[in-house]
Amino acid sequence: MTVAAERLGRLVPAEFAERSASRRFLPRGAGPAPTSNPPPKASLSYLALARKYRPRRFAEVTTQEHVSETLRRAVAGGRVGHAYLFCGPRGVGKTTLARILAMALNCPRRTAEGEPCGRCDDCARIWGGHTSLDVVEIDAASNRGVDDARELRERAMYAPSEEARFKVYILDEAHMLTREAWNALLKILEEPPPRVIFVFATTEARKIRQTASPILSRCQRFDFRRIGTADIMNRLGEVLDTEGVPFDPEALRAVARKANGGMRDGLSLLDQVLALSDEEVSVDSVVRVLGVVAEERYLELFDLVAERRHGAVFDFVEGLIDEGHDLVEFYHGLAEKLRLLLRTSLDPGFAPGSMTSELREAFARRAAAFAPGDLVRMLAMSSALESDGSLRRTGRPRVLVEMLLLRMSYLDRTVELEEVIRALGGAPAADPASPGPAPGPNPSAAPRVRSRAESPEPASGSAVPASGGAARGSPAAPAPGRLRGAWRELVADGGRFGPGLKMALLAATAVDETGEGELTLRIPRGPFAERLRDPSVRRKLEAALALHAGRDSAKISIVAGDDGRGAAEHAPSSSRTGADTVRATRLRELVRGAPHLETAVTELDLELVD
Repeated sequence: MTVAAERLGRLVPAEFAERSASRRFLPRGAGPAPTSNPPPKASLSYLALARKYRPRRFAEVTTQEHVSETLRRAVAGGRVGHAYLFCGPRGVGKTTLARILAMALNCPRRTAEGEPCGRCDDCARIWGGHTSLDVVEIDAASNRGVDDARELRERAMYAPSEEARFKVYILDEAHMLTREAWNALLKILEEPPPRVIFVFATTEARKIRQTASPILSRCQRFDFRRIGTADIMNRLGEVLDTEGVPFDPEALRAVARKANGGMRDGLSLLDQVLALSDEEVSVDSVVRVLGVVAEERYLELFDLVAERRHGAVFDFVEGLIDEGHDLVEFYHGLAEKLRLLLRTSLDPGFAPGSMTSELREAFARRAAAFAPGDLVRMLAMSSALESDGSLRRTGRPRVLVEMLLLRMSYLDRTVELEEVIRALGGAPAADPASPGPAPGPNPSAAPRVRSRAESPEPASGSAVPASGGAARGSPAAPAPGRLRGAWRELVADGGRFGPGLKMALLAATAVDETGEGELTLRIPRGPFAERLRDPSVRRKLEAALALHAGRDSAKISIVAGDDGRGAAEHAPSSSRTGADTVRATRLRELVRGAPHLETAVTELDLELVD
């Protein structure tokens, strides 16, 4: 034994050395038999459908033609801006279009129309989101501070790697940047280096407006739209055809509805369904994986409501829970189906293209069982459950859903008013040829309401012309007493001038009028006189007086005095004490005896009642 072996024997325990020696001389493959079969090696090279089928060209982007076509033309015409702001919901193509823009600017085989080839090494690296010298993607959620913004600003000052290339900085979730970070980027966005382009992608543009509103004026903003259910279905069908997987169109419609306008969400959900059943995408597999409620369950519910089977509501909800359905998901589907029934009821020719003919006929039969008014009220009830927030706050949605369905089942049918009248026998139609009742006083008849166009009864002592007065708007002088009669009409309509002014009009008395269209009013001293002397109030009263008197214009002069005695000499000798004068006198006496009553009358527009 050598010295090294002796030292090793002293350092390593004997048992361990023995086991090591025995292990060292075992023949290859002579170890102990495995206790179980080794698990199959998992494939780590699988690429998710959302990444595998991400568009590589502008023409492949769905629904966002207003953005993709604009960017493609800008690339082809050399009019690319230095900063873009992409706003919209998640999964609609913001980051994808940013990458396609970067590919188009740096692709050596770009077409004359501005489309990248999508296959060269540069395009493949950018499309995959890998590290590139000239295209940098930054997650603003984790690089949101002012130091990160300063570092980005310093890196942007360097020129691209080649003369014909562009440096493109893509900042995802840009609304997460702090106010200080935006301020650090303001200068470089206003005066950017040559051949440097910034693309900011965000799902909440309002936060950028609140945090850094000057950024908006330095960027070209594009608002991305939600993708329609039909477009998502078409894309999912293309993907399944490429993958060689058969599918049920109704299953794809359920997946597209669940995606809620996001293509990436639709492809991710399709991945889940394929993981359960890669042989065929059927409705059963979609229901099992996504938890969506089948259309037949909603049809069963509408039959239950139409037949007023109130007790069956509890069994129906119990069945949904036993099947593992989420009641909140069921509620959202219910609101959509009620909207579909209402639209079918109002427009019998409406036919959703994503539905099969059998399903369209089934919903048309259910829509015919309800009046449009019933469907409107049911849809309003279901919408109120979400608008008031009770469904989101509660941890027990079962009670809320049951109460909603019970209210629908107890909903009284909407009946047209004409049907009620016909059921009660109806009212005999008026025959214009039949003679009316004999003229004469009828104490039980309703009082006649005089319109403004009719002339009031003449004041005592005033003459009434046989012709009924001059025509309205005529420049001829009115008959004597016409202004005072028009004043009484104005007082009767005084409520339309605002609170408090009607009492001031009642307190005033018309004492004189001239042929020049001027009326003199007598009013006791106090707040009422001050109110009527206000220029704006005077102009309103004069315009109203001219309208009632049938003149082009009229003037009002105010004469104030204690209880009206200061202007008594202006009163005509033939004037008599009328009901309005007695009422105004009693009002003045009440106001004089109760100081607080004056404020109440003015502010609350009170009126003295006998």
